[in-house]
Amino acid sequence: MKQEEAWKDTEKDQHKALKSISPYRIVVPALLGLAGVFYMLWRNFDPEEFKRIQWTGHVYFWIGMGIITVLIRDLSYAFRLRALTNKELSWWKCIEIVIIWEFSSAVSPSALGGSAVAFFILSQEKLSVARTVTIVTYTIVLDALFMLCTLPILFLIFGFDILRPGAQSFGDLGQWGYLALGFYLFMIVYSIIFAYGIFWGPQQMKRLLGWATSNRLLRRFHQGAIKLGEDLVTASKGLKEQGWRIHLQAVVGTLLAWVFRFLLISCLVIAFTPELPLTLSFQSELYARLQTMFFVVMFSPTPGGAGVIEVVFNGFLTDYVHSNTHATVISTIWRLLSYYLYLMAGALVVPVWIRAVFKGKREKEAEQHPD
Repeated sequence: MKQEEAWKDTEKDQHKALKSISPYRIVVPALLGLAGVFYMLWRNFDPEEFKRIQWTGHVYFWIGMGIITVLIRDLSYAFRLRALTNKELSWWKCIEIVIIWEFSSAVSPSALGGSAVAFFILSQEKLSVARTVTIVTYTIVLDALFMLCTLPILFLIFGFDILRPGAQSFGDLGQWGYLALGFYLFMIVYSIIFAYGIFWGPQQMKRLLGWATSNRLLRRFHQGAIKLGEDLVTASKGLKEQGWRIHLQAVVGTLLAWVFRFLLISCLVIAFTPELPLTLSFQSELYARLQTMFFVVMFSPTPGGAGVIEVVFNGFLTDYVHSNTHATVISTIWRLLSYYLYLMAGALVVPVWIRAVFKGKREKEAEQHPD
């Protein structure tokens, strides 16, 4: 009887997991992304301009380089995850989790990301709840710190131009520039809460979150805030137990993953605009523009930023590409390699992973409660 009840609970967990990361959820983000592509084609596509694109060895070489950046990025995320789990997970298992994590991010609004699903994924891999909370919370902080620390450096080097082509002051930023700046300020507040709660005062932050959401206006967020405070306390304790090498490896993995995320787009821009200088200064400025663009996209309300990226892309790179048609081709290939690739990979990996996880649970329950 106990075995049947346990199996029923397992089936409920499986149904909940399937609902949150089901491959069938690729339909909505895929349609949104395609809508963005068709909108760009309708607005910007010029058949005569498209015919002028020469599909030479130069183009294929740099597209190939872009594919390599995707592989390095995923390996960097796997390297970070393997370090944070103290190598308890194999390289293949880490890569599998990265794919599922990226898939969950692709089918979730960019403003939310795949962190909620990450808790579930890691908890199924024989990691303790405390270790799972520590890993997911720490990766959120590392990703945010990368963006917050690198963007001011790029701004000091290249100025307002990274916010909008040709901008010389705050008055020249335009809507996209102001959006990027606004999201940056929001992320500062968001990151201060996490960083303070993890590294300095987890108990104080837990009490502050509870107090801040105890009034009538924010009461519906109270339980979530208390849970966040408890997670910060758990993560803080877990991080203090880690050696400096693990922290160093996590930081290196984060840097490599994010840098190669943006280098993918750089490779595609070079592919279709061969006359662009390959000098370090010029490519660094292009990289700065791409990282700024991501600030607008990462707060998109649509799954994976679908439909938003396709529109924003043209506005940020008007001075780097020949025409809107070139921009449309570049952004389409970029989305194929950085978005639709994970939708397809997740559709293949997620069902296999879920079957394996719950098969193991059934076998364990059968051993503990034999007939």
